[in-house]
Amino acid sequence: MNHVILMALGAAAVLAPVQAHAVETCEGTPGNGNAKLILEATTMHNTVGEVAFTIYPDDKKRFLAKGAKLARARVSAANPRACFWLKPGYYAIAQYHDENSDHDFNRTLFMPKEGFGFSNDAPTSIGLPSFESARTALPASGTVVRMKMRYRR
Repeated sequence: MNHVILMALGAAAVLAPVQAHAVETCEGTPGNGNAKLILEATTMHNTVGEVAFTIYPDDKKRFLAKGAKLARARVSAANPRACFWLKPGYYAIAQYHDENSDHDFNRTLFMPKEGFGFSNDAPTSIGLPSFESARTALPASGTVVRMKMRYRR
């Protein structure tokens, strides 16, 4: 009898998955015509703190304006990836590396102290990028947007 139990336990161990995959938690609700938008920060200098991803609607007057965001997710800098369920369309996305986790984009008088980036890796040689350069499409099939994290220090 003990042999049968041991064999059953051994078979269960062999058939069991080695490691369960973590279920990805997304902001918003799937279905209802929503598409999955996955955001990833690349070229991070370190894994300290968190990364904030902010999504703005297809309206250049609201891009980077205080209180004008459509959605935001804060994730560990150790795994700088977030996902959202949104209606297909156009959006502009900003990210920053909140290394001290104070929920503020720290800067000196003229320079950012923390890493930042935008959808389409929109250029920021002097000042902020234009809405048009950061505007990106979310097709009905969903998409992954990878953004380089830039550091000025």
